[in-house]
Amino acid sequence: MAAMALRPLNCTTLAGGSQRTAAEAATTRRARRTVPLTSASSLSPPPPTKKKVLVPVGLGTEEMEAVILVDVLRRAGADVLMASVEPGLEVEASSGTKLVADTCIAACANEIFDLVALPGGMPGAVRLRDCEILRKMTIKQAEEKRLYGAICAAPAVVLMPWGLHRRKQITCHPAFIDKLPTFRAVTSNIQVSGELTTSRGPATTFEFVQSLVDQLFGSTVSEDIGEKLLMQADGGHQRKEEFNKVEWSFNREPRVLVPIANGSEEMEVVILVDILRRAKMDVVVASIEKSMPIVGSQSTKIVADKTLADASESTYDLIILPGGIAGVERLHKSRMLKKLLKEQKKAGRIYGGICSSPSLLQKQGLLKDKIVTAHPAVIDNLTGQVADGAGVVIDGKLITCRGLGTVMDFSLAIVSKFFGHARARSVAEGIVFEYPKAQV
Repeated sequence: MAAMALRPLNCTTLAGGSQRTAAEAATTRRARRTVPLTSASSLSPPPPTKKKVLVPVGLGTEEMEAVILVDVLRRAGADVLMASVEPGLEVEASSGTKLVADTCIAACANEIFDLVALPGGMPGAVRLRDCEILRKMTIKQAEEKRLYGAICAAPAVVLMPWGLHRRKQITCHPAFIDKLPTFRAVTSNIQVSGELTTSRGPATTFEFVQSLVDQLFGSTVSEDIGEKLLMQADGGHQRKEEFNKVEWSFNREPRVLVPIANGSEEMEVVILVDILRRAKMDVVVASIEKSMPIVGSQSTKIVADKTLADASESTYDLIILPGGIAGVERLHKSRMLKKLLKEQKKAGRIYGGICSSPSLLQKQGLLKDKIVTAHPAVIDNLTGQVADGAGVVIDGKLITCRGLGTVMDFSLAIVSKFFGHARARSVAEGIVFEYPKAQV
């Protein structure tokens, strides 16, 4: 409401031209004092509208791509909706991780988004392509010159049938690049062409989402996000250091346990599980909570394969703890997990932690006489020997890593230890991750 201009009230002119006495005016003035007046200069500007982002998912969506997009954009301050194109909200992704969407796509049909970002994965990209509501929304997004993006298989499988590749330079996963028009295809990890941004695969998702953050919020926010994820800070670090080398190889499929809790870092969970399953490991994601679904640190919902009680009936070759401060605190309170970890070390089996979880291992006495690394926020609290010059540190049958920016290296180091460098390199190529040609 516009501010009123105040005039002397000794005599007030009425609409009909008559005048009131000073006493009447004074009475009016006293009555007005009971209502607070706001001057134009004291009005606060309205808070900036949050950027709204849509990330649709379907059966077979690549979980790394979907979760990294949602997680990083939320960290940047965006209001992100993960929307299911399936009849229900629970979606099984391409490597078996079960995600619970925030809403269904029909509920978003009439909303306006600053960005629509399409993850890839097969048959996830096909499920997105065949969703008529999403098709109309994305075409309208492009027509109205708002941002949209696609990664991995989605540029070729989704955007091309919708006609949204026209007059654009685009990239996609190497397995789909021959489906793009030759004169429009590029092989860079990121391609920005007007309102459209495309990228190549799971391992380029961090670059993809940083570009999107830059376009939505500016370079300062993008650079800050990169530093917090240890993407830039680790540029001068060694990928891996190994001490007291022992063999991890088996003549069977290794079994891996990944315990999770409310507050666990969802990107770490999903990247680790996705890569290990690609390498053909038997991975069990187990919830220490009373329910199978947990809510990650950035509010992404992941459905565990089992409860920890059920999972504890089996023996595992490797137990890996994800980070996330709140999640680690909850993991630390689990008596069953403490028992499993104690038995794991006593039996000479392998275990490890990501990001802040080495602090839990220390509290349980599992880092004694070991060389480790951890997230910079907790590394100074570790009392043992720390090798903070590498993103991944292996000491005998213990493996640790610094954080989000090193989880792919960490996961591939596990693959290499179990199966050898060639298997790790093959998995890395599949996710478009730059991996050393020779073992280091």
